[in-house]
Amino acid sequence: MHASGVHATVAGVLLAFTVPVLPRRGGAGRTDPGLAQRFEHQLRPLSGGVAVPVFALMSAGVAIGGAAGLADALSTPVSVGIVGGLVLGRLIGVLAATFLVARFTSAQLDDGLTWADVAGLAMLTGMGFTVSLLISDLASGPAAGSDATIAVLVGSAAAAVPAAVVLRLRDRAYRRIAQAERQDTDGDGIPDFSTGAGIVFGVRGVSR
Repeated sequence: MHASGVHATVAGVLLAFTVPVLPRRGGAGRTDPGLAQRFEHQLRPLSGGVAVPVFALMSAGVAIGGAAGLADALSTPVSVGIVGGLVLGRLIGVLAATFLVARFTSAQLDDGLTWADVAGLAMLTGMGFTVSLLISDLASGPAAGSDATIAVLVGSAAAAVPAAVVLRLRDRAYRRIAQAERQDTDGDGIPDFSTGAGIVFGVRGVSR
């Protein structure tokens, strides 16, 4: 693969396709996990703890050149497209795909999940780093590589901030619900929501 000119990423993906993913039937009617799952558990510490951080740090090395350099880097069409794709494109894509699946298939949102939660998670998908840096480097080439890297970093930060705000607010809402569900005003040892008094998520007056 290496000598043929095939990119290492493509070679790795093709190699992964050769690993069996279906579970294997063991003795005494036991079902053993597939080889892919075993590899995933064994290699996860090395991949997540060493390979990904080292790759990210080595790939993100770029000279910004102060505020003027940052402004120039973000003013190119490539940078505008990357930032827009990370901040807006992924948000719209995830929300639209989720809505279409929930609307036209038998799949539905879980009862404990709201569209605000989906929106927060959709914003979070804009935090592209390792794969985004790789794709931008392959697509942009050496000329625009530095600008693309800066755009990925800025776009990821711009997507992370609103995602953190939305998910933080949703976390507070669910904490209020959980606290109300544990409330026992009559002291009988049974939470009030389980006695039929609740109307929203089993808790009166608590809204998501």
